[in-house]
Amino acid sequence: MPEHHSSPTGTNPSGFGLDPASLAAVLDVPRAVRGGADIGTVLSTIARAASEVLGFATVVMNVYRPEWDDFYVAAVHGSDTVRAALLGSVDGWDTWKPLLHPQFCRAGAYFIPNEAFDWSRHPGARYVPAGRPVVEGPAGWHPEDELFVPLVRSDAQIVGIMSFGEPVDGLRPPDEKLALTVALAAHAALALETKEEHARLERHQRGLEELLHVSSRLPQTMSIEAMLTSVCTAIRDALDFDKVLIQLVDETATSLRPVAAAGWLEGDDALTATLDLHSISCLFDSQFELAGCYLVPRGEAERRTGKNQLVYKSAFNGKGPHGWSHHWLLVPLFDPDDALRGVIWADEPRDRLLPSENVLQALRIFGNHAMGAIAVATQLTETKFLADHDSLTRLLNRRALLRELEEACGDGATNPQELALVFLDLDDFKKINDEFGHSIGDRVLEHVGVLLAGLVRTGDQAFRVGGDEFALLLRGAAEAEARQIANRAVEALEASIEPLLRRLRASFGVAMSGSSAEPEELLRIADEAMYQAKRSGTGIEVAA
Repeated sequence: MPEHHSSPTGTNPSGFGLDPASLAAVLDVPRAVRGGADIGTVLSTIARAASEVLGFATVVMNVYRPEWDDFYVAAVHGSDTVRAALLGSVDGWDTWKPLLHPQFCRAGAYFIPNEAFDWSRHPGARYVPAGRPVVEGPAGWHPEDELFVPLVRSDAQIVGIMSFGEPVDGLRPPDEKLALTVALAAHAALALETKEEHARLERHQRGLEELLHVSSRLPQTMSIEAMLTSVCTAIRDALDFDKVLIQLVDETATSLRPVAAAGWLEGDDALTATLDLHSISCLFDSQFELAGCYLVPRGEAERRTGKNQLVYKSAFNGKGPHGWSHHWLLVPLFDPDDALRGVIWADEPRDRLLPSENVLQALRIFGNHAMGAIAVATQLTETKFLADHDSLTRLLNRRALLRELEEACGDGATNPQELALVFLDLDDFKKINDEFGHSIGDRVLEHVGVLLAGLVRTGDQAFRVGGDEFALLLRGAAEAEARQIANRAVEALEASIEPLLRRLRASFGVAMSGSSAEPEELLRIADEAMYQAKRSGTGIEVAA
């Protein structure tokens, strides 16, 4: 705590009234705040103004750091000796509580006469210059006297403490002067709060800009990974979390796997680790929920999920009730049917503080954008897929068949291949549709598609040409191999566990690549062979 020997210098010896120099000093404070000065400059301006107005040669600004739950001497107006002794020193709440005791409170300030406190047992940083009081007697300021005034924000939170020393008049302050220190401290607290609000608004503006940037990129980016990576980067840059990770539910619907990240180093475990979906879902408890996000203390998170789910421990931790301490912060990503699709993890807050509600609200909005990205990417992926695939059976379609034939044996093919094209038609499918309806018929077609996809060899392909017609493209296959695969398809239908599939009969037509080099002609030949098999009842016909 600062204590300073009184000095004969000073611009306001009486400590009252505002001469032109004092008024200019006071007006410098709002100018510094509005002008975008850094916090150090604002604090130094406040200290100088307090010195000019109140007539103290030394003013010290102790700023509360919520991330550490302590007070840091951020600015000192006074001699080089005092600055060297106090600037940068840190004292915790335990050091300040005895000094801010009600017994020392006068007119809202805390004045501690030297004889009222045993400083030998006090651990805080303090500077007491040598020398005797300028004014002798009970009214004179003693070198061991202390004067403190808390800086209180509009929400009643203490944001700092102003310490005063070396009164220019050499006197202990009367209540009128203490009231003036309190009034100026309120002005200083408002300036600090305004500065903090400006910083919050800047972060909010940055967040909005990042949100707009992410939104504008959604239609332009094709992959889910690319879209979600842009969301991770935006969260990191706008909300000041050094590490952001997005995991999606895998195909088994039992695990979460990483798909996008920002701020992690290559090789970090978090980039490859999968988490148990059921265990992580246990964290979505209303007692941890705020603004759609879930902030869970590490101990509680480990108790609920098990330590085997812990793949990363925070490094940017603070202290006290406001400090980040290995917390788990996650945002669930739900689809329109309220099914969990994934999770956003945010870690390493740069200010080492628990996130405010405003930050969590912004994080939730980014989560909504992540779900939008997933929806857009899924739609784009599906649209691209359906360009070459049948929407019902998920097999390749006629367009893809023509392209594959063109590449394999058409005029533009660089290395024409020997291949067999097998067409098949489900002879009795219309009866199933008529008897059971089209929804059941669609299910039968889906089962046929699965059956055919399982029959073809590696490198071969199955297609749904249209209706109840399918095709198999067998590369490097001779006639005998084509007949063999057709026979296996018949056997698979007869042995199916699905009763309606066992009712089906199929006719097969086979065209060999030697029949024609034109894809469309090869299709026509296979199609005619199939209808010949249907008419003759042979089941399989190979075009001559």
